[in-house]
Amino acid sequence: MINIVLYEPEIPGNTGNIMRTCAGTNTKLHLIEPLGFKLDSSHIKRSGVNYIDKVNYQVYPNWEDFLSKNQGEFYFLTRYGKKPHTSFDYSNQDSNIYLIFGKESTGIPKEILKEHLDRCLRIPTNANIRSLNLSNCVAIVLFEVLRQQDYPNLLRTEPHKGADYLEK
Repeated sequence: MINIVLYEPEIPGNTGNIMRTCAGTNTKLHLIEPLGFKLDSSHIKRSGVNYIDKVNYQVYPNWEDFLSKNQGEFYFLTRYGKKPHTSFDYSNQDSNIYLIFGKESTGIPKEILKEHLDRCLRIPTNANIRSLNLSNCVAIVLFEVLRQQDYPNLLRTEPHKGADYLEK
């Protein structure tokens, strides 16, 4: 199973977009408190459109509680990572993969990252910015994992108008 972990997310719009992405990819979302918003806020609902009820998510009071309930391969996205997100092999569909993203303002705490230096990754960018938007980062890394796994259980054609819609 592929898992997205948001460590203390602060911006409801980002989390709403990530919820929609998780709903569309059969990905479980883990939210580690404190959150910078209430889950029932109108911002989350607006960002997640009508898909929030289709999101498999769980909330944890802290990092330690999350760790005690989850095991698998952990990957930490940080601007301080030295390996591109594409340099890892995510192809094993039998393992639980956890893609861990930090809060928008400060990221994942250094104390956590230092314990996992070999699993710290980054999305390469130029020097003009510190980092990309959180919801964009989740989509980029998640779809790399899905690509390596050949998009398991995801549709290859549009389900509502049909596979030959453009040809009509």
